[in-house]
Amino acid sequence: MEQPPTEAVESLSVSDPQIPQSSNPSPTHLLTPEEKFQIVRSVGEECIQEDELLNLLTKKPEPVCYDGFEPSGRMHIAQVGVMKTINVNKLTSAGCIVKIWIADWFAKLNNKMGGDLKKIETVGRYLIEIWKAVGMDLESGKVEFLWSSKEINARADEYWPLVLDIAQKNNLKRIIRCSQIMGRSEQDELTAAQIFYPCMQCADIFFLKADICQLGMDQRKVNVLAREYCDDIKRKNKPIILSHHMLPGLQQGQEKMSKSDPSSSIFMEDEEAEVNVKIKKAYCPPKTVEGNPCLEYIKYLVLPWFNEFTVERSADNGGNKTFTSFAELTAAYESGELHPGDLKPALAKSLNKILEPVREHFRKDSNAKELLKRVKAYRVTK
Repeated sequence: MEQPPTEAVESLSVSDPQIPQSSNPSPTHLLTPEEKFQIVRSVGEECIQEDELLNLLTKKPEPVCYDGFEPSGRMHIAQVGVMKTINVNKLTSAGCIVKIWIADWFAKLNNKMGGDLKKIETVGRYLIEIWKAVGMDLESGKVEFLWSSKEINARADEYWPLVLDIAQKNNLKRIIRCSQIMGRSEQDELTAAQIFYPCMQCADIFFLKADICQLGMDQRKVNVLAREYCDDIKRKNKPIILSHHMLPGLQQGQEKMSKSDPSSSIFMEDEEAEVNVKIKKAYCPPKTVEGNPCLEYIKYLVLPWFNEFTVERSADNGGNKTFTSFAELTAAYESGELHPGDLKPALAKSLNKILEPVREHFRKDSNAKELLKRVKAYRVTK
């Protein structure tokens, strides 16, 4: 199975999200706090606050990172699939414990899968199968999958008073501002359940005893709410916010890859031919880097995974070329030396190499195959 490589600490640069990798990383106990900081910080497009993160990694050998997802349909390669795997593996390589919150109750509150908890559970189990197949670091014992319904029911006397206290300390306007975390906007007509959702997600951070909130930029507002709540209750140690970049959809102007629009998404178990067609049709204007989804996928998925990006061309078109940094790639693309007609097939080939173990797992494992069949039959609801 092709595995996502881990970090080469001495090469890290916080300012460059393309982090060179090494197949022989330093054992966690040999890393200095500063080296751990470089690895962990590289996960986020934004960090609130860097000095707090360094202090945490200096004092706590195994800080707890909170990540979560709504089981809401097939998994695509962007935020949830390949990127989450890369980020989780970085965090565990730095000694972090990663608690992945399978937010089944939250999916119900947000009317995902029509609010059907049985379907939501099926989707959750399917997602775990994908992470097992793609190479998430599940053998180290540092990754925990926790179902929100089971954990909340087991410690209801702890959870619900916390939710109510957060709700009491915030007005309705402040909570509605967090609606982005559900894929909603402040202008949407929210149900009462959806208004309660941010209070619960804020409570999750404290309920799971998280030191770091490792979520996408779209979850930033509720993570800030958690830090504000610490001020309300006079709590000194605030959760550190580590917000990762959000990859766009494949078509022009799509800020976020969406499973509800198949043309914008590459799914984790897509066949090779499907990936090839989707990348061929993707928006990729010549000599333009800004707003180019193909280049973003190379920057945030391919380069961190393989440590290089190889373009195969005929001798007449310049011959084969291997790029080891995003700066080198963009320079060639902006100059016109690298054309979309050569870049796209190379991108599709790289993505297919990452996804092949997933396809193989869903072809051969009877449980995974049945889960995928059921998930594909579900109608995606917003």
